[in-house]
Amino acid sequence: MSAEPQFLSFTGLKQYTPNQGWNEPKPMAPPAPPTLVKSVPDNVPTLTEPLDAAPGGAKSNVFDPLIHELFDQLRVSPTDELTQTWRTIAAEVNLLSQRMALQRELQERLSHLHQDLAELRANIMSHLQEVQQAADQQLSSARLRAEVSALAQSKLAAKLHDKL
Repeated sequence: MSAEPQFLSFTGLKQYTPNQGWNEPKPMAPPAPPTLVKSVPDNVPTLTEPLDAAPGGAKSNVFDPLIHELFDQLRVSPTDELTQTWRTIAAEVNLLSQRMALQRELQERLSHLHQDLAELRANIMSHLQEVQQAADQQLSSARLRAEVSALAQSKLAAKLHDKL
């Protein structure tokens, strides 16, 4: 087991082996020398080359033709009904999340509007009370003037009647 390459060499990471238990992983060995790579035939494509092009421009006959078909199918996006349904679902979920964000924004704006309306109602009621108090004051002043005027009229009328 200890002869296997260790792929996890992060600091602080522990690795368990049955013979040694938990221990720190050792750094990975350097890559294999280039002489080992030469043992691979020249007509086998590498991972960085496309499967259709082999070294030297010739088609590779090493792989099974079914593998080429499989890779061709993987390159082409599926067009079956299930895939289209999932795309529709994804689009609708995206639209739903956008609409829900808009709904939250509108609800926040609505709550601010409710607060503004409540403040405006309170201000209007306060101003109406001030107007009512001023009107009551003017009314009581007018009544007092009317009483004083009526009293003065009756006194004047009484004096004028007495002189006649």
